[in-house]
Amino acid sequence: MSASGESTVLTGNKTLVTAGAMIAGLMAFVDISIVNVALSDIRASFGTSLDRITWVSTAYAMANITVMPMSGWLLKRFGFRRYYAASIAVFTITSALCGLAWDLPSLVVFRILQGLGGGAIIPTSQSVLFSRYPEKEHGTAGALFGIGAITGPLLGPTIGGYIVEWSSWHWVFLVNVPLGAVAAYLAWTQIGQPGFVPERARVDRLGIALLALGMVSLQYVLEEGNRAGWFDSAAITVLSATAVIALVGFVSHELEADHPVVELRVFKNRSYAAATTLNFLVGTCIFAGSVLLSLFCGTVLHYRALDIGKVFLCGSWIQLLIFPLVGKLVTRVDARILLAFACTGIFTSLWLNAHLTATATFGDVVTPLFIRGVGIGFGFVPLTFIAVSALPQRERPGGTALFNLTRELGASVGTAWMSTTLERHAKQNFTFLTSHVDAYSALIVDWRASLEQAAQGRVFDAPAGTLAVLKDRLNAQAVLCAFDGSFFALALAFLAATGLVVFMRKPA
Repeated sequence: MSASGESTVLTGNKTLVTAGAMIAGLMAFVDISIVNVALSDIRASFGTSLDRITWVSTAYAMANITVMPMSGWLLKRFGFRRYYAASIAVFTITSALCGLAWDLPSLVVFRILQGLGGGAIIPTSQSVLFSRYPEKEHGTAGALFGIGAITGPLLGPTIGGYIVEWSSWHWVFLVNVPLGAVAAYLAWTQIGQPGFVPERARVDRLGIALLALGMVSLQYVLEEGNRAGWFDSAAITVLSATAVIALVGFVSHELEADHPVVELRVFKNRSYAAATTLNFLVGTCIFAGSVLLSLFCGTVLHYRALDIGKVFLCGSWIQLLIFPLVGKLVTRVDARILLAFACTGIFTSLWLNAHLTATATFGDVVTPLFIRGVGIGFGFVPLTFIAVSALPQRERPGGTALFNLTRELGASVGTAWMSTTLERHAKQNFTFLTSHVDAYSALIVDWRASLEQAAQGRVFDAPAGTLAVLKDRLNAQAVLCAFDGSFFALALAFLAATGLVVFMRKPA
């Protein structure tokens, strides 16, 4: 790559470069969610409180999302080989340190460092594949990256569940060490960048400071807002204002800077802007839908962690077959047609989720997830292909970083949105149901009498026990309606988002 970044063409054995990028990318994506199933074990190991243990996930997410948008600039400054190999090395070393952590503060610090490495790996893996593959094979490159980008976070809880079941929480982190060592070795020995000249422009320190402050504040608000009661908390209020001020200042500064740390002018490209916005909404709906489905299985259907993992495994495996197929199709068929088909599948799956009941079978739960897997398989590669191919080659590393950032932001926004919506709807539904239950109606009186008669001699206070059962049943129905309403809201949001396809141009 020249000093001005006019072109980015990588050399090296294509098979080995691809293997290294896929291993590294899959590790970084899996680590977004793999630790969630181990939080209870970590909490028991360190004897820490429930509100503090969430920092194990929050710290990683905050670091991850902060470094991601800067990857394009860092690639220009250090080159693919040095930056990518160093990112993998940092991720691998800190994974080992996480597995060896002796208390919660040490684990949180190591998770921050691990998140910096993981946040750098995610967009750079995609840039490596697109820069190593010729233009006509970018569909294949996108498919290879998509296997980790979408499948990794969905399968993370499954993998983590089996690791914790068979071993201990330490191996959730230690499993990265041998894989990371292989990926770092391949990156250092195989990636070549002929004619690379580092960009020596003055470092945009103000831009980096505003970006870090804004993204850390925003991610904290999204991660902790619902638990803290949103704006009832002074900390959330202050950090929300900080995020808005810092990010508005960052955008204003970057648009005027001669050498910005994040090139925001790529959003002037209509196809890129539309694809990136839809990518944000895809992240919102897919990951929020996955969180809702996990909670539904655990709360309503009373599935164990491993059973929930099996649901996602049975519903998502089809993506591994579809991604390579679509990677070949995307250069032969209008990518917008594939994307429209994918959006239909994702909307249908969310619609079916909104009609699940408390008597749903394993097949009832897996079917919508399988349909969503087909939709994601047909949608991720065309969406990436449209966004990346719309940009000149010199803008692709920075554009790729922003494209990945929007998906991760969408996931955080969607999770925060659904957590709040679910809790609020459950309370509203419970109030509505109790206001429409007449304790003196013939149906309720007969039901209470039969239940009290059955409970005689088994409980100390049969009438009070009967009322407690009635309350539990009303609460269960309120929660079920809350899940259905939340899925319905996601389905409508995604249906509205599909209109962005008309703003995308057909890739050359």
